Amino acid sequence: MPTLHWSPRSPYVRKVMVALHEKGLASQVTVVRTHADPLIPHDGLMQVNPLSKIPTLEREGLPPIWDSRVICEWADQEGTEGPRLFPADPEARVLALRDEATGSGLMDIALPWLVETRMRPEEQRSPQQIDAWRRKAGSTLDWLEENIGAIAARDFDIGHVAIGAALSYLDFRFGAENWPKGRPQLAAWHTSFRARPSVQATEFRDDPRPAG
Repeated sequence: MPTLHWSPRSPYVRKVMVALHEKGLASQVTVVRTHADPLIPHDGLMQVNPLSKIPTLEREGLPPIWDSRVICEWADQEGTEGPRLFPADPEARVLALRDEATGSGLMDIALPWLVETRMRPEEQRSPQQIDAWRRKAGSTLDWLEENIGAIAARDFDIGHVAIGAALSYLDFRFGAENWPKGRPQLAAWHTSFRARPSVQATEFRDDPRPAG
């Protein structure tokens, strides 16, 4: 059985877990709580994934794979249930990948923003950098507000998974930013995303970090 290095705190892991549930694979993958601190390389994990990042998927008799997009594509190939997350039609696939990149890019903004504001001593924080992340996040959210109608009109795909997981992460870690304010279309779509069983089964939560 494949083994997924996992954390209930990670938006990238959340994206993978939603995909596994959508494709009917969640019960066929063993999850292992792995502490992948952005400031402290994990020696054990680096033996599997030299980047020391989660999610990482170990497969029996096959090389391990990593990066949430790669694991989601693996899930789409392996699973026989649910929606086609990576469409076969070239234009539909390009749009799905664009929106996956948008959602993952929002996560890429949120993670260092979190590190800067929660893990770095206050006297070492960069207000300029924090402002840059806030502006980039706002720009991305505004684009999504303008385009979510067309995105929502497509069949459910990897773009929806990534965008929804990123918005849920903002709720989890940056609730005070109140991203839904002034973005009613995006907020309404996110409400429908949160109602999916795959999303309800994979809620973010803070848990005790493993020792190693």
